[in-house]
Amino acid sequence: MAAKSSACSSYWVVLGLAVVLAAIVHRADARAFFVFGDSLVDSGNNNYLATTARADSPPYGIDYPTRQATGRFSNGLNIPDIISEQMGSESPLPYLSPELRGQRLLVGANFASAGIGILNDTGVQFINIIRMHRQLEYFQQYQQRVGALIGAEQAKRLVNQALVLITVGGNDFVNNYYLVPSSARSRQYDLPDYVKYLISEYRELLMKLYNLGARRVLVTGTGPLGCVPAELATRSTNGGCSEELQRAAALYNPQLESMIKDVNRKIGSNVFIAANTHQMHTDFVSNPQAYGFTTSKTACCGQGPYNGIGLCTTLSNLCPNRDLYAFWDPFHPSEKASRIIVQQIMTGSTQYMKPMNLSTIMALDSRS
Repeated sequence: MAAKSSACSSYWVVLGLAVVLAAIVHRADARAFFVFGDSLVDSGNNNYLATTARADSPPYGIDYPTRQATGRFSNGLNIPDIISEQMGSESPLPYLSPELRGQRLLVGANFASAGIGILNDTGVQFINIIRMHRQLEYFQQYQQRVGALIGAEQAKRLVNQALVLITVGGNDFVNNYYLVPSSARSRQYDLPDYVKYLISEYRELLMKLYNLGARRVLVTGTGPLGCVPAELATRSTNGGCSEELQRAAALYNPQLESMIKDVNRKIGSNVFIAANTHQMHTDFVSNPQAYGFTTSKTACCGQGPYNGIGLCTTLSNLCPNRDLYAFWDPFHPSEKASRIIVQQIMTGSTQYMKPMNLSTIMALDSRS
């Protein structure tokens, strides 16, 4: 009887292990998703850091499924969450989350950190943030951790077949070059030369990503920097967008697109996909009513002119219906605006996505 009981329990242990291993193999076969960049895509890494660049208290997260502030700079889901939704997978966890272990690693990871830029001196006022070189170091560390879980060869395959999103660059203007009058960078470079410098530094970051195994990378440009509520509140004349910041975006975005095209040509493959988020934003900023918004100038949460001053806190003005506002806080889109952006990433024409949109990429890659 004891022998039969022992054999029975051994059977269940083996069966249990088989189920777990099958789940891990299935996860490894599913497409992983990696996210790099700033507050537009941070899903909570800064919650674990001693920094002022955090979104871990109300009213952030007011429309998130748990109604909790998660560290996302949004009233609800952010762009990576919505891309994950479209891919039919769960959102990757912040890399610093203690929950990111075991099978959860196979979903991917979010390395983004609010406040960072292409340059290491961007966002110095936020002190302890994960700058781009550190995000890439964490990506290497991640690969070692996954290699220990599923083997080095499978880990390499998982990374090669993954989708990557990188959103960085806006802070190099608003939290560096234009942060204060006569900033160090504005004394060092005139604007056209500064943009060229940013593009050359960004090129190096993208090549490092490639050398770390990334083979499908969505690269977003900046939005219309001069039209966000924060800039309208501090730089606007007669309610118009800041001309200087708009000039910066107009110089930067075409050069970013051109650099991406050149890098792909040299690699001999469409590794990097240029997402024209400037045009995506401009569509609803210039004609908010066409997208169901009542305003694209005033933030839902904030204070002062256009609700564009300071942080979004429990003491701020807060709109009752976030779906009527293109901007959630002084700098960041509402969940509804993020959904409009992701729709263009998924299905947009070459006006928005070059050389192709994400739906086309997914269809192509599923056949290879």
